[in-house]
Amino acid sequence: MSSAISVVGVSKSYGDFVAVDNLSLEVRQGSIFGLLGPNGAGKSTTIRMIVNITMPDSGEIRLFGRQMNSSLQERVGYLPEDRGMYKKMKIGEQLAFFAELKGLSHETAQKRIDQWLGRIEMSEWKNKKWEELSKGMQQKIQFVSTILHSPELVILDEPFSGLDPVSAGLLKEIVQELRQQNKTIIFSTHLMEQAEELCDEICLINHGHKVLGGSVREIKRGFGWRYVAIDGDNLDDVLNNSPLVSKVVDRRDHKDVTMAEGHDPQELLKYLVSAGANVTRFEMVAPSLNEIFIESVTRVSTRSA
Repeated sequence: MSSAISVVGVSKSYGDFVAVDNLSLEVRQGSIFGLLGPNGAGKSTTIRMIVNITMPDSGEIRLFGRQMNSSLQERVGYLPEDRGMYKKMKIGEQLAFFAELKGLSHETAQKRIDQWLGRIEMSEWKNKKWEELSKGMQQKIQFVSTILHSPELVILDEPFSGLDPVSAGLLKEIVQELRQQNKTIIFSTHLMEQAEELCDEICLINHGHKVLGGSVREIKRGFGWRYVAIDGDNLDDVLNNSPLVSKVVDRRDHKDVTMAEGHDPQELLKYLVSAGANVTRFEMVAPSLNEIFIESVTRVSTRSA
């Protein structure tokens, strides 16, 4: 599969502050790619370089095999973290203005505006001013403005910030539909659970450095099955005194058990049975992206110390 975006050895500094440091990543066409990390990690700076708002100090960025130019701009839809529309302008007029800037005819723009406003359940707000909308409504309108011209590459910087669960679910549904249409989506967030739900591949960054990258499935497999959900009787003494276990957390209906380094869950199951525990649930659980990120960052910090 061809690359929609190729970032090779890119760095960007602002004075003495290094925002992005020798970052490389590849985004496959037709995939949802997560650019992940805490606030201030360098995600937004990387995105601004990709869309040519900011130039890198070094390295190379290519979109669809070429360097960014005006014709490529029309193939990109970008939702920035810092939102901005004209406060006194009506919603329909704003959407038409941005659509026509991207090359749509007035007639085509109006047709798509009506379709998308219906899809996000905001048709009745077409003639309202931007300042009359709630923050969540504004978010949905700006999302529509990003995809109205049917871009091949959609870049979303913290797209679900401030949305209620129903609205967030609707936008996630649309993002997945865009992927099915072979659109490429870059999704930037500091919330790992959102990325885990949506992304095919990810790049975890921290302090401008790439910490980890690849497909979500392969990354999880690489961290192994070290987490087990267990329920039953006579478990506490066995688990709390087992050299196979590094941590036990009590949940409402089970115990979350973290295996000690170098030990396998199957060893623990045998140990529990031989010790007389009555096990009614024993489920191996893959680590979450949040757990993987914390562990990866900790490893890097330890090596740097």
